[in-house]
Amino acid sequence: MTESTSHVEQQIAARIAATRIKVQAAKERRESFAQARKRGLARRHAAKLRRLAEQEQHQDDELGETP
Repeated sequence: MTESTSHVEQQIAARIAATRIKVQAAKERRESFAQARKRGLARRHAAKLRRLAEQEQHQDDELGETP
């Protein structure tokens, strides 16, 4: 018996390999988006906290209070 594979088997193997590559690329893309989303959320949260602190400071200044 020979160990050669038929043209059909080669095509199937190529399709399976291409699908694996495509799935891995999609996984990496999702991970990248998730990391970017986390960084964006952290940045927005920090900005919100700064804005709230500034508002509080502004209110204290208007009332003439000192911390």
